Amino acid sequence: MRGIHAAALALLVLVLGACGQSGEPAQTEDPGVGHIHGIGVDPADGALYLAGHYGLFRVTSANTAQRVAGRVQDHMGFTVIGPKTFLASGHPGEADTDSPPHLGLIRTTDAGTTWATISERGAADFHALQPAGSTLYAYDSQTSRLRASVDGGATWRLGAEGEIIDLAANAARPERVYAATTNGVQVSENGGMDFEPVKNAPLLGQIEAPTADLLIGTDAEGQVRLSTDSGKTWQTSGRLPAPAAAFTAVDRQRLLSATEDGTVYESTNGGTDFTLIFRPISG
Repeated sequence: MRGIHAAALALLVLVLGACGQSGEPAQTEDPGVGHIHGIGVDPADGALYLAGHYGLFRVTSANTAQRVAGRVQDHMGFTVIGPKTFLASGHPGEADTDSPPHLGLIRTTDAGTTWATISERGAADFHALQPAGSTLYAYDSQTSRLRASVDGGATWRLGAEGEIIDLAANAARPERVYAATTNGVQVSENGGMDFEPVKNAPLLGQIEAPTADLLIGTDAEGQVRLSTDSGKTWQTSGRLPAPAAAFTAVDRQRLLSATEDGTVYESTNGGTDFTLIFRPISG
């Protein structure tokens, strides 16, 4: 058991990454894609976006990704909620001297070209953002509290306290939210006010709920674990070539995963196997 928890703690470090006060390194050269915190697909045009320590990137080919608006900004939390509409949180780049160290919740409606503050500027650093229909869940690393909003993040209800790595929820049951933690998967049936362990669930660093009863996640070894009965039983679907730094389920069959170095893999069969679709050119 000790070894399992040690692996989970190592995974926590991998997933959360280096959460500094700035997304821009001291050197003047372009830092490249770097560590990825979030991954998503814009339903407006099917474009793949990578959100990470050095900005938001639009993947334009198998080896190239364009930093949106040239902005170096640390995205600790990221999610796509509609066509050209994304939510994020994190820290400004060093060039942005007018912003506080924590961006709070920010929103774009033009695929990252411009961002507007929704709430918690200067206060919250949301490391997980999870929409569930009209409900938005977020985990604030500054207070270690889960939050829930029914007005797009303008106002929040405080929920349970704990160390959460990732969140999963589905619009079909918005009051049910799952949390991947270093102590295993937990579930809340009352909108995040309190949680209880999901019995027999594996230790996961990433978790998704593409349907009301389907859970898909990855563990510290890159195995894809899934449950088709809301977490009662689990099976291994396949394995990633490397542990996931970011993971998302576009739907129940299409899964996307980014590794520590920004390489992206795609599965179109629910995680049974993966194909490399993007690898940044190093150097």
